[in-house]
Amino acid sequence: MSSFIIEGGHRLHGEIIPQGAKNEALQVICAALLTDEEVVIENVPDIVDVNNLLSLLKDMGVSVKPAGHGAWSLKADAIDLAYTESREFIEKSAALRGSIMTIGPLLGRFGNATVPKPGGDKIGRRRLDTHFNGIMKLGAELVFDEGKQLFKLSADRLKGCYILLDEASVTGTANLLMAAVFAEGETIIYNAACEPYVEQLSRMLVRMGAHIQGIGSNRLIVQGVTRLSGCRHRLLPDMIEIGSFIGMAAMTASELTIKNVSVQNLGIIPESFRRLGITVHQQGDDLYIPEQDRYTIESFLDGSILTIADAPWPGLTPDLLSVMLVVATKAEGCVLIHQKMFESRLFFVDKLIDMGAQIILCDPHRATVIGLGDRFKLKGMTMSSPDIRAGISLLIAAMSAQGKSTIHNIDQIDRGYQDIDVRLNRLGAAIRRV
Repeated sequence: MSSFIIEGGHRLHGEIIPQGAKNEALQVICAALLTDEEVVIENVPDIVDVNNLLSLLKDMGVSVKPAGHGAWSLKADAIDLAYTESREFIEKSAALRGSIMTIGPLLGRFGNATVPKPGGDKIGRRRLDTHFNGIMKLGAELVFDEGKQLFKLSADRLKGCYILLDEASVTGTANLLMAAVFAEGETIIYNAACEPYVEQLSRMLVRMGAHIQGIGSNRLIVQGVTRLSGCRHRLLPDMIEIGSFIGMAAMTASELTIKNVSVQNLGIIPESFRRLGITVHQQGDDLYIPEQDRYTIESFLDGSILTIADAPWPGLTPDLLSVMLVVATKAEGCVLIHQKMFESRLFFVDKLIDMGAQIILCDPHRATVIGLGDRFKLKGMTMSSPDIRAGISLLIAAMSAQGKSTIHNIDQIDRGYQDIDVRLNRLGAAIRRV
């Protein structure tokens, strides 16, 4: 298990290009299972979760080949469905939450799909009801193998219907879309997630020959087809990494330019950081964060304490709340961070409190941060990364702290951030991997 040793207090300076979007990559890689023709995906991040999914598909019989820098060629013309019930598949798939999105393509194309209870971050309950309930409405039969802890779905032919999702789940919407493209007749998915990554998946499916209306909205209408072809697709830049870089610049009082961010797909993210007092300038398709020694949290118009909460798109993505919480510790003023989706994601704040931050953990979903500005500095310490987003947040805290910090279990950070230590060291950080 690797660790980071971070010497705090170094300012960053320069330009950085965000990696391709992790969450989009997991969706569109699974979409390659829908056709026996070649699918080329560009701007793919070289991170653990994506590489594990590519490896899993290769083991299933998909031809997986490099197609240039950051690009992969996928051709699913020899799928071994028997492998999906093997012990090796179960173990690999269970360790990767993105494997849940193989269900829709496999069921739609072959009529059978098997998946174990998936893994991923330990951030609280991440139920699968939205996936399975929607797919069963399309006509699939679900059987749970208690002994093997396997979900098995089968259908002679999926049939389109009206589906009202109980939550606007991104992966649930993606799974249903990929199943519905082969369902007979019309499928309407209402309360669908409308994140840019779902929009990207939808447009990719259309290029492959799918008929989808309402792209970018929460009401998707799919007319089933019998076959899809190959295509070429390029991933958006990762909005979570972009937000993380904004947070790093603020916490280390650095001047940073984040290049080619696809501003129109960032939604409310830049404005949310501005409400914490951080200056974020848009320069074409770049974001420029000037050196800023002090920043002050806004209050609501009536003078009450600012609340920052996650919400379905176009609301704030929950993946950035951990970063924003850390950024608030150095601000002047107070903010309530309300993490509605996952009940364990804020538990890492005990490490920030040990570093000197003024935080009150109200309950599993809410934390009040009392920012003391330049009246205090975080102090370095030894800690462990519990999940991807908490891991990058602790790294940001360590970069701004006095003295040295050690972060263990950085494999969690590597799951979502490509060569993060190398890229930040080029900008002036002092991070050593051991």
